Amino acid sequence: MATDTPDGGLSLTPMPQLEFATFPHQVFWLIVALVAIYFILTTIALPRIAAVLAERNGTITNDIAAAEELKLRAAEAEKAYEKALADARAEAQKIAGETRDAIKAQLDEAGIESEIVDYEQRGRDIHMSIDSSISTSSCSN
Repeated sequence: MATDTPDGGLSLTPMPQLEFATFPHQVFWLIVALVAIYFILTTIALPRIAAVLAERNGTITNDIAAAEELKLRAAEAEKAYEKALADARAEAQKIAGETRDAIKAQLDEAGIESEIVDYEQRGRDIHMSIDSSISTSSCSN
């Protein structure tokens, strides 16, 4: 930085931060400022941050536990659904078989052997439509 001297010339003086005469004062105030910042951070800011982190950790732990419980309940519900679906299929097959046997008995009584093949085909079609409707309804759920 250039300044005017009393004799009218310019004199170059160093920056005040770089003058060796002020180093001890600057070091002292640097240490005071750093100690003040340290105490402010350790007494005010860091406990608040630690409390927020602890609360966040607790929330995450609770959410994970709830997710595990819901996962188990979903697995149980899926097992119950699969069992109900298997029972429904077995019942449908039982009803289709009983219907087929009843139709055969009626045809035997009537003595119409040529139509047995037609009714058996219809019974298979009904059975397949029942299975497809069950699988369609299971896919939509």
